[in-house]
Amino acid sequence: MKSNRRSFLKSASLGVAGLGSASLGTIGQGLAGAPSGRVGDVDGRKGIELAIATICMDGFGDEDFGPAFELAPKLGIKNIEFNVWYPRNITLAGIESIRRRCYEFGLTPISLQGTSFGGRVVKDVSHKLWLMEQAKSLGCRRVKFTGAKRGEAGGLETVIDILKELAPAAEEMDVLVLVENHANNNIETVEDYDQIFDAIPSKHIGMCLDMGHFDGAGVNNMEVVGRFHDRILHIDLKDTIEFGRYKTVNFGEGATDFHGIVSKMVEHAYSGYLVIEQAPPLRTAHLLEDLSRAKTLFEKYEK
Repeated sequence: MKSNRRSFLKSASLGVAGLGSASLGTIGQGLAGAPSGRVGDVDGRKGIELAIATICMDGFGDEDFGPAFELAPKLGIKNIEFNVWYPRNITLAGIESIRRRCYEFGLTPISLQGTSFGGRVVKDVSHKLWLMEQAKSLGCRRVKFTGAKRGEAGGLETVIDILKELAPAAEEMDVLVLVENHANNNIETVEDYDQIFDAIPSKHIGMCLDMGHFDGAGVNNMEVVGRFHDRILHIDLKDTIEFGRYKTVNFGEGATDFHGIVSKMVEHAYSGYLVIEQAPPLRTAHLLEDLSRAKTLFEKYEK
C-alpha cells in the first residue's frame, strides 16, 4: 500500500510540476541567454566552485533578492544559492524574475533552499517536488532543506517519511536533495544522519554539511566528514562563536576550523559547491568588505 501511495504521489506531483515548468518556459521564451542545458555542470567535470547564499546579503526578510542582486556582481561571485522562503519567490512570476535578473547581472543559480521539512507529508512532498522542478527550470540540480525545531513538526520520523517519497522522483529528475543540519533541529546529530541514510540509500539524497551549525550543536565536524564524506553533496561555509554554542561570526573570529574541514573533504575528492553562508549580515555598513574577505579565504579551493 505504501509503495503504491509513493508511486501515485510521485507521478501526480511530477505531472503538476511539469505543467508549471511548461508555463514558466513559455514566460521566459523571449529572454535570450537565459540558463539552459547547464544542469550538473560542476558535477559533470567533478569540480569545486565557490557560491554565496542570498541570505548573506538579504538577511531573513523578504527583500525580493534586491540586496543580493546588487552585491553579488560587486563581489565577483557568479554562483548563487537562492533562499526561497516566501510565497512570491516560488510562484511562476517569482522564478521567472530570478531567471531574468540572473541573466541581466551575469549570475548563475546553483541551488534553491526552501522552507524546512515537517508537517503534513503530502503537502511537504508537493512543495519539495515543485522546487525540484523549478530548480531544473533555472538550470541547476540542487534543492536544500533543513528540519523544524527539534521534536516538532513530526520530528525526524516525518523528515524520513518525506525523503522516502522524494527519493524516486529525485533519481528520475536527476536532482540532488540536500538535507542540512542545524543546531537544536530535527536534523542535528551524527545519529540523525545515520537514521536518514540507513532508511534512504539513494545517492540523490545527501547531506548539506553546515560546519557552523555542527560546531554550534557540539558535533565534531571531522567525525561527520569521516563518517559521511561519500554522502556530503554540498558544503555551507560558516564560523560559530564557540563549540557547543551557535552564533554566526565573521570567519576567523569563532571556533570553526573551516579550512581543516574543507581540506579534509578535498582529500576525499569532494565535488560540488562551497557556499558562503555568513548570515544574517553582521556589519551592514561593511558587508561588501566582509563578504569580499570571505571570498578571498575560500576561492583557492576552486578547480
